[in-house]
Amino acid sequence: MERLDWLIIGGGIHGVHLAARLLGEAGVEADAVRIVDPGQQLLERWRHCTETTGMTHLRSPSVHHLDLNPWSLQLRARQSSDRDLFAAPNDRPALRFFNDHCDEVIEIFGLADLHVRARAVSCSIQGDGVNVDLSSGEQFVSDKVVLALGASDQPEWPEWAPRNQARVQHVFSKGFDSWPTARETVAVVGGGISSAQVALRLIDEGHQVHMVSRHALRQHQFDSDKGWLGPKYMNDFSRERDVDRRRMLITEARHRGSVPPEVNRPLRRAIKSGDLDWHESGVDVLEPHADGIVMGLVTGESIQVDRVLLATGFATLRPGGELVDQLITSESLACAKCGYPVVDQALSWHPRVYVSGPLAELELGPTSRNIHGARRAGDRIVKVASAELAARATHVGMMQCSVASK
Repeated sequence: MERLDWLIIGGGIHGVHLAARLLGEAGVEADAVRIVDPGQQLLERWRHCTETTGMTHLRSPSVHHLDLNPWSLQLRARQSSDRDLFAAPNDRPALRFFNDHCDEVIEIFGLADLHVRARAVSCSIQGDGVNVDLSSGEQFVSDKVVLALGASDQPEWPEWAPRNQARVQHVFSKGFDSWPTARETVAVVGGGISSAQVALRLIDEGHQVHMVSRHALRQHQFDSDKGWLGPKYMNDFSRERDVDRRRMLITEARHRGSVPPEVNRPLRRAIKSGDLDWHESGVDVLEPHADGIVMGLVTGESIQVDRVLLATGFATLRPGGELVDQLITSESLACAKCGYPVVDQALSWHPRVYVSGPLAELELGPTSRNIHGARRAGDRIVKVASAELAARATHVGMMQCSVASK
């Protein structure tokens, strides 16, 4: 059974950034760190979801990335002859450039060699560490575990949408491979940035597209006000000790189902030109037929299509499934009424268990899930790791002095 200092569960944006910070900033040795994720490569789900939607540029600015230096992406761009690496506003990086930069971070820190391709199925806390059992049958004991679990394993399925119908798929389902190849009539369900990007990609590929949203188009540059990136709003949030009140603040702050201006503009042009049929309505019923699907809308309108693609985002339920459920039960870990962890300022849920991403949002606020949230989590976890190594060095020094004095 391999012994580690840090085991990161989750190989997405958060897991990769935290591993880089532990190695490159805290000074943790590479052989004392592992990243557990079932993907064939790190960031696999990130790449799949962003590629499927047809994303061209990130919504976040260039200082939000996975390397240590906040200006790393800008510095990398200066070495390139390509002048189309960023888009206005806020120097939003092109997806291909961002992904290439992620690959460089993974290579620089040798993170691919630390990737254990398996799923963590159970965690049990013992006196000297955390025992983690993997789907591969492997076991690890780690002094500290970081739950860097995202919501990508729980796409939001509307109640009316059948899960056993080949012509109805969620674009964020694991293994999604039902993108239309021949020209089809497609209904895209959802009113946020993902559904808008999917609809625009389908239009570019020559499909007839219907977009069905329960609400009007909502324009916001970011998924929450930029004041949440710093002290403007976070100071008051941190002073609020009632975690249920914090949950309310997070919910109010998030611009769910919104699109930034650079996506809103081409979407409205497509609606005006007739390239996109816009339907502001919920779905009442869905009836499969031999030659397609008829969607009955709450407004009384019916749409006949060849395929329905759900782009309704991810569920807001606490991620982690049975793994986290069992850990909560066995260790009596504190949770708010919403089910999410109540952690301290160091993101510690237990002296040996730390969190990042959605699981850290009651401490880090509404940006916790995104790249900026990963960087803020890294700031706090690096302090823990650095203090741990300093304490070990002091202990070793004292032991050596003790031996020498004898």
